[in-house]
Amino acid sequence: MNFSSDTAAPAHPALLAALNEANAGPAPSYGADRWVEAARRGLEDMFETELDVWLVSSGTAANALALGAMCPPTMSILCHAEAHIERDERGAPEFFTGGAKLSLLPGDHAKIDVAALKARLAANNPDFVHETPLRVMSLSNLTENGAAYSAAEISERSAMAKAAGLLVHLDGARFANAVASSGASPAEMSWRAGVDVMSFGATKNGALGCEAILLFGEARSLAEELRARAKRAGHMPPKMRFLGAQMAAYLEGGLWLDLAGRANAAAKRLSELFTSRAGGRIVHPVDGNEVFVELPDAVVAKLKAAGASFYPWLGGSFRFVCSWATGADEIDAVGRVLG
Repeated sequence: MNFSSDTAAPAHPALLAALNEANAGPAPSYGADRWVEAARRGLEDMFETELDVWLVSSGTAANALALGAMCPPTMSILCHAEAHIERDERGAPEFFTGGAKLSLLPGDHAKIDVAALKARLAANNPDFVHETPLRVMSLSNLTENGAAYSAAEISERSAMAKAAGLLVHLDGARFANAVASSGASPAEMSWRAGVDVMSFGATKNGALGCEAILLFGEARSLAEELRARAKRAGHMPPKMRFLGAQMAAYLEGGLWLDLAGRANAAAKRLSELFTSRAGGRIVHPVDGNEVFVELPDAVVAKLKAAGASFYPWLGGSFRFVCSWATGADEIDAVGRVLG
């Protein structure tokens, strides 16, 4: 009963098989191979547009490199106060941008509040030398509290940011889960809604370690800057074919969406068990593969005694994360503990 994180899950066999196939013989270095090209073509098909892509092995690298290419050190990045780039990346965005500031906003379920965004954009004054003016707005989908922005919600916030001259970044470490729950297309949840640059995650959803930085539309002009920053930061893998092989296999036949759907379904069933059998109170929408729930102390003690792994969260709730590999047996085991 491991609900600690989707990063604790194993890699999917299809991706491991792809790695083994890519390991047969020599191949060009630094991304000039057929697997990286296959991944790029697959991403263009999936997002229904031309794009530029750079592959890295972690979500922190993807976010920090992307923001580094988007935001100069003298400007700032708007994000939610509980965004992953604020809470969990040890200052990597500030480091990779060379000192850009994170400007934090409130909002329920870790979604940026529209009124707060409007007020902050209105107060922005790039001509005032003492201020750190805004350059980028970063959204997370899923949010750090497991909620999904709809395509309309992304579009609304993106339009406001762009009217103020900002670029829009999307942290999509769990983008697959957001798409699976929304029913919208990847395009509708990204560039068509105003996203310029995004991190598209695979590691939490079946990869051994693979994330993609995607540049859409006019932001494709940042490709050479991103490439240079990746090299300088040590994120230009000589054997990038092994990242490309993972991403290409992840996209093949819609595997990425199927795996996310499995994880989401497990989370829904788990949340229903907590509310129906444990007196639990769900504190954030179960829009993906995460359940945030307040539980009686006795239930928490029983789950821990039975060997369940999960984390306490802000505000007194607990976080349970399902993955593509969460089986019915694990959910059934929780049900038996709850009685």
